[in-house]
Amino acid sequence: MDDVTLRSYRPGDATAVSRLFRAIYGDHYVQPHVYLPLMINQNHCDGRWHSLVAVTGSAMLGHATLFRNEGAHIAELALSVVHPATRGQNIATQLGRQLLIHAQALSCRGVTIKQVTQHPYTQRMADRLGFVSTGLLLDYVPSPFGEPLPESIVIGYTVIDSYRRPLPALQWPESCKCFMEHLGRVFGTQDKDTRWTGPSLTLEEHMGRHDVYLKNLDNRLLKQLQRLPRQWTVSIRLRLAHGFADALQSLSTIGFVFTGIAPDEAGEGWLALFHRGYRQRVMTLHCPHMQQLHDRAQQQAARLTETATPCA
Repeated sequence: MDDVTLRSYRPGDATAVSRLFRAIYGDHYVQPHVYLPLMINQNHCDGRWHSLVAVTGSAMLGHATLFRNEGAHIAELALSVVHPATRGQNIATQLGRQLLIHAQALSCRGVTIKQVTQHPYTQRMADRLGFVSTGLLLDYVPSPFGEPLPESIVIGYTVIDSYRRPLPALQWPESCKCFMEHLGRVFGTQDKDTRWTGPSLTLEEHMGRHDVYLKNLDNRLLKQLQRLPRQWTVSIRLRLAHGFADALQSLSTIGFVFTGIAPDEAGEGWLALFHRGYRQRVMTLHCPHMQQLHDRAQQQAARLTETATPCA
């Protein structure tokens, strides 16, 4: 094979990029914009996507993007895809490394990555690039591989330059103490809670998943969350702040499981992740902390199933 060149995306690349995604994922990729070359170009013109591609001659062999909403201080390393012919050349890692350098030029304070769990490759790549796995999003999107079960996602985060995103200095519950102290050592801690931006409560539906964003949890809201339709898959993102231990205990009593944390893209703090209604499955994950979170979630799901099953 000819030498592979990494370069910035050009408007004339849109059709080849779209064909590359279709060649790898068929009709199952979860970002619909990749199937419309005009949308690919529009996202770049609008400044939401900042992409690099890997080419050899006229052949498109790889693509990766920094996705950034207007005014956001965090970008996401996303849409990373490489042709099978490039396997073993670390093309995805090289694209990611160059885009992390570009994140500095965009004045980003941090970059996230969503790592698929169907295979270990993006998890290994994220580790090589210096991302720290912070949380699990269970049954997050339809499988991009055409599998019957939804795809669960590992969230990774890395800081850019000297920007900090410390965790609140809390007494962590024993069930997650080791994991949260690990993240505290990585990102640092601070005594004060971070400021919340936006509505104190939102509820949105995405691809059959119901996302709840919460500034605080009180007893009245807890009772209303408990009465949400049982057939819903519910993902809660709660501001990580003082009172977390009580919130974890309360949400656990109504069937939610804690699956780590994610950076608050609207602010400077973190969101605690809780899930209910996810499917039972076996997964092998690259990060031992994520593996432990997954195993505990499966244990809780099994207990709830046993409790719900009537005696013969």
